[in-house]
Amino acid sequence: MTLKLSVLFFVPLFAGLLIYLIPSSKNSNFKLILVFAGSYLFAITVTHILPELYSQHQQVELIGLFVLAGFFLQQLLEFFTAGIEHGHLPGRPSGIHQHDHDHGHDHSHSHSHQSVSALVLLLALCVHAFLEGGMLAQPVRAGSIYDMDAILLGIALHRAPAAFALMAVLASQLHSKSKAIPHLIVFSLTAPFGLILSTYFVQTEMLSEAGLIYLYALVCGNFLHISTTIVFESSPEHRFNAKKTAVAVFGALTAVAVEFII
Repeated sequence: MTLKLSVLFFVPLFAGLLIYLIPSSKNSNFKLILVFAGSYLFAITVTHILPELYSQHQQVELIGLFVLAGFFLQQLLEFFTAGIEHGHLPGRPSGIHQHDHDHGHDHSHSHSHQSVSALVLLLALCVHAFLEGGMLAQPVRAGSIYDMDAILLGIALHRAPAAFALMAVLASQLHSKSKAIPHLIVFSLTAPFGLILSTYFVQTEMLSEAGLIYLYALVCGNFLHISTTIVFESSPEHRFNAKKTAVAVFGALTAVAVEFII
């Protein structure tokens, strides 16, 4: 559990602090990192989490409902976060949004970072982070679904660019990088807190194994929304990009390899 807590806290913290070293993310490598993280997260969801959920629980229809609920919960959260979870940065909407903005069709998304207060933005991101941390709790009876190293890596991969984007947005809103650091610390603490709280609920049997499975399904829906959005938005107008496609395939293959190795 110490490893999980350390990864959940230090990865977003250090990634957010990179704003002091990399003040601008106009480098295309940032987009490629996002594509890799999104592809990995999508692959680990469909090859590891979902199959295990359906094999471990008899009420499969309820699992599907919770996956759907998680998908649309993430859609709701992104109304407040404007897509920071998948690397949207202030003044630089990605994918199809950039194309729309260039043609004057959609200005609302590109300015949504400025219209949402720092507190609301942080709260929405923390809800998602809390659920992710809670997902990593393990019941007393361990099974294959609870081999969480591959899932932990997926969470770390997408929390890092999210933390960097959060700092970029808040530094712009608050006109100070130092004023944004307390928000970053709170964001970094939320997932570990979710893990600690859910572990306590499991150990005290306040959260049953079935309840934990439904939590997994809910976060699964979050993952599907975030990962597919990253991959789709990486190709404006759905044009073929060999480099991004290669990175996406590499991310998926990495997830498959991790699934068999770990």
